Amino acid sequence: MSIVQTAAPVAMFFTENAASKVHTLILEEGNDNLKLRVFVTGGGCSGFQYGFTFDEKVQDDDTVIENKGASLLVDPLSYQYLVGAKIDYKEGLEGSRFVVENPMASSTCGCGASFSI
Repeated sequence: MSIVQTAAPVAMFFTENAASKVHTLILEEGNDNLKLRVFVTGGGCSGFQYGFTFDEKVQDDDTVIENKGASLLVDPLSYQYLVGAKIDYKEGLEGSRFVVENPMASSTCGCGASFSI
């Protein structure tokens, strides 16, 4: 007899650290309508690259992930490359930035800004 296990798919993780940084940046801008958008484009040294921008508009087909009142937006094309990814904010010797830890990436470049599947 075999055992079948099922689990709900994990969309994405938007960490508390990233959400806190989004709050800080929104306060600095003075615009409560801003949301962080993460997207994937072609290019970079590994084939695809991550991008981040602030956006006031939520498109009808966007996925919205919230944490602590901060919103992360993902368009449908980018979503397919980010399923299961963790969006975080890190500060270190190399500087401070939003980062993507993507379990679907088969390889990444040294700086982590581009990846391949």
